[in-house]
Parts: sequence; structure tokens; C-alpha cells
Amino acid sequence: MFILKHKYNKNWINTRMGFFTLMVVLFWLKNLLAYAVDFNLGIESFFQYVILFISPIATTVFLFSAALYVKSPKKAYITLLIISSLTTLLLFSNVIYYREFTDFITVNTMLGAGKVASGLGESALRMFRPYDLLYWIDIIVVIVLLATKKIKIDERPIAARSAFAVTSFSILLFSANLTLAETDRPELLKRTFSRNHIVKYLGMNVFTVYDGVQTYNATQRRAQASQNDLVDVQKYVDSHYAKPNDDMYGIAKGRNVIYIHLESFQQFLIDYKLKDENGVEHEVTPFLNSLFHSNETFSFDNAFHQVGSGKTSDAETLLENSFFGLSQGPLFTQLGDKNTFQAAPDILGQTQGYTSVAFHGNGGSFWNRNETYKRLGYNYFFDGSYYDVNENNSFQYGLHDKPFLEQSIQYLEHVQQPFYSKFILVSNHYPYAKFKDDNAGFPIANTSDATINGYFATANYLDTAVKEFFDYLKASGLYDNSVIVLYGDHYGISNSRNKSLAELLGKSKEEWNEFDDTAVQRVPVMFHVPGQTKGGVDHTFGGQVDVLPTLLHLLGVDTQSYIQLGQDFFSKDKDQIVAFRNGTIVTPKYTILGETIYDTATGELIDTPTEEQLAEVAEIKEKGNTQLHMSDAITNGDLLRFNTDSGLKPIDPAKFDYKNQLDQLLQIEQQKGDKSTSVYSLHNNQSTVDLFKTQTYKEIQEEKGVTTQSSGTTETSSTTAK
Repeated sequence: MFILKHKYNKNWINTRMGFFTLMVVLFWLKNLLAYAVDFNLGIESFFQYVILFISPIATTVFLFSAALYVKSPKKAYITLLIISSLTTLLLFSNVIYYREFTDFITVNTMLGAGKVASGLGESALRMFRPYDLLYWIDIIVVIVLLATKKIKIDERPIAARSAFAVTSFSILLFSANLTLAETDRPELLKRTFSRNHIVKYLGMNVFTVYDGVQTYNATQRRAQASQNDLVDVQKYVDSHYAKPNDDMYGIAKGRNVIYIHLESFQQFLIDYKLKDENGVEHEVTPFLNSLFHSNETFSFDNAFHQVGSGKTSDAETLLENSFFGLSQGPLFTQLGDKNTFQAAPDILGQTQGYTSVAFHGNGGSFWNRNETYKRLGYNYFFDGSYYDVNENNSFQYGLHDKPFLEQSIQYLEHVQQPFYSKFILVSNHYPYAKFKDDNAGFPIANTSDATINGYFATANYLDTAVKEFFDYLKASGLYDNSVIVLYGDHYGISNSRNKSLAELLGKSKEEWNEFDDTAVQRVPVMFHVPGQTKGGVDHTFGGQVDVLPTLLHLLGVDTQSYIQLGQDFFSKDKDQIVAFRNGTIVTPKYTILGETIYDTATGELIDTPTEEQLAEVAEIKEKGNTQLHMSDAITNGDLLRFNTDSGLKPIDPAKFDYKNQLDQLLQIEQQKGDKSTSVYSLHNNQSTVDLFKTQTYKEIQEEKGVTTQSSGTTETSSTTAK
């Protein structure tokens, strides 16, 4: 009624209620723009379209009605503009975030934004679109119209009962909205399969409030957690434990561990050949392909990433702790400097005498690593401050892979063996810009999406960087005494871009569906054990949560004493159930997306499942959801602080000092003297830095007798070739 009150008044916009109505309608239209253009909410019926159409109205009227209670005319208009600007900022921030993460911003993400924002500048700029001006132009125009008095400020106040009537109307409208939503999705707020559902049915504002309540409740649970809460977790871990395979247990005992983090690397890159404009095929990752199929490598082609919005940091959480990141926001930034961990660096340090070290050519505060790593038990962390980083060898996510690995040698060679090390590569990171010298000549894919087009070239650059690092390991003598674990941390191409990728993977855009979105979440997981002869490609299904128990068993360390939610890939008892943070579950038999079931082997929809199939799926969902629930109990309640049965001593973060670390390493070498096990010492106190050799893509091709061309590449940065 209030919206129609001034319908026939040509000056209705100059009334307080008319101006209010205008701002409500403008913000409602911006929501519809985001729903239509930027968000993929999975609308499945006309009824859902109706709900989506009305869902933004109730909360918009409710929030904007606060300005109606302000008596001062000028202040009332300013208040309404401020509310409109803030809600637009929230909406627009979610639009930008969704373009990269295919997800919505949670309260935890907002709270941790300052710890990750410093490295996102250029990448964020690339997410903007020309039409983004539409999200802000209304506010700008309205301010100009007010300033020039084209829209006049109504001096008459709104009666309190009228303002209250508007607020009450919004509550009534929300109740109707919620009723419609519950009709289509029963127990919507109790059984939330994904954040998409909340936004689709109730709107962005409700999602933010709902998420805030959930975050508060999680904080309260952590404060109220006790020793008793660990009992259920321990029972689950004991029942879920998969005993090691006798043939694999201890085959890498005492060896160095070298993790190589393959940024944004998906399984489909392995063995992939990209055709150039002349139809000539170019092998994207020839070295990684050779590793993947080597009889010294135990490779898994049905391994999936299981990250949430924490992406890279979630992968680190999974691989080094064998539990998941948070359901809302990144664990590293929210709980990394608060929680207790019993992670791989700490386990191997306390029980096997390993020295642990992480290398990353970006700022230590990115993802809060400089604090979280202390609590994971890393003795050393060499971040970007230890590297020669300049505009010619880096981009917004840090040092390019070749100079990063080359410069890391000066520190790695002084680390005492056995060591547990991690090298975080970044060059194959969105926005996948090509590098002037190092991969000029590698063809660009020909799709409508520039991000996809550059993805293969940066993957090729990563591949050559890894090969050069392996060459160094062999030349320095580290290779034979190490187990090298290579893993893709998360998707490189987001779901919103997969249809543009489809043709390169042998499908049309029309054929591509949600099953395919899930299938391409496979990432390579490789355990390279020099000297072994029984390696090869294993088709066992698993996820990143399974990597730690697998690694520890290879090292001869039984995991039965630790709280770990994964299972050894090699174990004959492995259940092969892969749970995703968004509720999706994959097994060799079924791919389960909410209530939809696909045949994993064929990709066919199981439209009318039998009673037997439904019972199987129900059991699988129960197991997958239980694993996620146990992970959330561990992290939200910080339950590892109560676990005294592991035999591990509590970590004191204050004992770790990530400053002047090279001096610390040199001092240990001097103290150990002839007993020093560092590579530097074993080379008669001679540096091994010169053993690292690097080549450009052009040089590599010339050695093969192949002539390269620039292929019209965009030359944005370069790395130094020596």
C-alpha cells in the first residue's frame, strides 16, 4: 500500500515515502541483476523463479525502513543513502568474490579479509566487468539529483505509526517468503546443503545475517567445548582407522619429505595436449606426465581436492592435519593463531627427529601463515622477505616458480636431514598471465575466456620449473634420500567458467552439467619414491584428507595414536568415500549432489534409483556427513587441546622465530660440525646453488629441434634465466 500511495502524484519522488520507494526498487533491481548475470543459483522451476524474484524485497524494505524513523529531513535522506550504499557494497563484494570462488562471502571471511587482502590487488581488478557500474550508478545519480535539487527533500516527517507499518509489512512479507521457501525446500535453515540455497530462497541480506548467527554459535561452541566432546571424535577415528598395507608400510622410512605444491593444478592437465592454430599438438606438462606414469611414483587419478573458501590454505590444512578447513571462511585466518594442532611437521619433529621448513615467495602474513605455521610446528618459514623479488620475476601472488625454487636452494642446503619441507609454487595462479621469456612460444588456447586460454601456458611453465628442481635434487644428492609428494591444491578453472572449458575436454557447452563440474575437481596426488619399481597409476578414490595418513605410513609412522580423519590410500580397508565441503560426495559407484545421484563411472543421471540404491546412498551420505561433522567438532571446539594420548608435547609458538633464519641454520651447522647432515656440509662446505640450472621454453624447444613463435602471447612479466 505504501508503495502505491503516491502512484498518481507526478511529484511523488519528492515525498519522503516516494523517495524511500525509489531506493527500495533500485536496490531490488540490483539484486535481480546479480542473480541474472553473476550468480549461478541453480534455478530448477518456475516456482523458484518466483521466489527469487521476491526474495530481496522483504529485507530491503526492513533495512531501509530504519530511515523512516529519523525525524530530521536531511538526516533521514542521508541515512537512507548510507543504508543503500552499505547494502550495495555487500552485494557487490559478493559479486566480485563469487566470480573467483563460486561462493558467497561469510562473516569469517570478512573478519579475516585484512590478512589476505594485501595480495589480491591485481587479481581483484581483473574480476571487474564494465557493467559493474550498474551496481553503483543509481546512488551516484540520486546524490547528484539531490544536490541539484532535481529531487527535493520532503520536510514533512513520517508518522511513527506509518514507519512501524512499513517495518511490519516487511516482516509479514518475509514470513510469506520463508513459507514459500520452506514449501519448496523443507527445513531450509536446518538442513543447509549450500550457501546458494539461502541466497536463492531468502536473499543476500538474510544469508549474511544467517551466517553471522552461525558464526556466533560456532564461537560459543568453541568456548563451551570440553574433554568430553573429544570422546565421540576419538570413537569415530578409532572405527574409521584403516590399517596400513604391509607392502607399503615404511618403504620411505627416514627419508626427507619434499612437498611440491602445484598451484591451481587439475588432473585433466596430466597427459593433456593442446592444439595450436595449425592443429599441432603441444604436451602441456611433459615432465609431470613422466612422473605420473613412472614406476617410482605412486599416482592417484581419482584424488579430489576438498577445499572450501580457504582454497590454498584449506589444502594445507587437509594435507598436514587430515581434517577439513572450516565450513565458513578459511581456518588459517580465523583459527590458525588460536587453535591447537597435531600436524605433520610436529609429529615428524617430535617422533622422528625431522627438521621442518616451508618456502613461499610471498608475504608471510598471506593467509596468516606466519602465525599458523608456528602452531603446525614448522621450525623455519622462508617467506617473500628472504627472496630477491622484483617486478620482473614476480606478480601479485609472489615470486615466479623458477626463481623461487632457484633462490630457495641457498636455504634448503643448510637444513639438517632428515627434513620435512614444503615448496608453495604460485605461477599457475589466476589470472594465468604468460611470462615473457620462460614460456613464450607455448600456444594459447582458443576459447571465449581469456583466463582459460592462459591456463595451459602457465601450467607448462610450472612443469619446467618442477623438472629443473628435480634435476637439482639429483645433482645435489638429495633425490635418492627423499620422498617427493606432488599435489594439486584446488581447481584452477572455476565452475562458472567450465562451460567455456568444455570443448577442450571433448564436450559441448550444452552437454556439460553439474556432474562434470564435480568430475573436474580431481587433482593429481603423487608419492614419488626414488628406487621403487612398483609404482604406477592407482585408481583408488580419495581426497586430500587422506594424504597425511598415507605419507606417515610410507615413512613407517603408525597413525593410530593421532586424531586424523583420512585413510591411507594404500590400505585395503579404505572406504573410498570422498566428502566435499559443499555436501557433495563421490565414490567409485555414485556421485551424490544433494538429492541428485549420478553413476560415477558413466556420468549418467540415476533418475529413478531403486530402493537398494537409495539405501546405499543414504549410508554413504551418513558416512560423508559424519566425517565433516567430526572435522567441524575438532576445529570449532579446538578439541586437540584436550588430546593428551598422542604422546606429543604441546607446541609453544613463542619458541619459533622466523627472523634471521639463515643465521640460525648456519649456527646449527657449526655446532654439529662433522655430524652435520645438511647438503652444504655433505658437499664439503661448498654451496650447491650453482647446481640448479634453468632454461626458457624457447631454449628447451630448440634443444628438441623445434622452432617456437610468440603465438601472439601477452607478455606481462619475466623470470631470470641463468
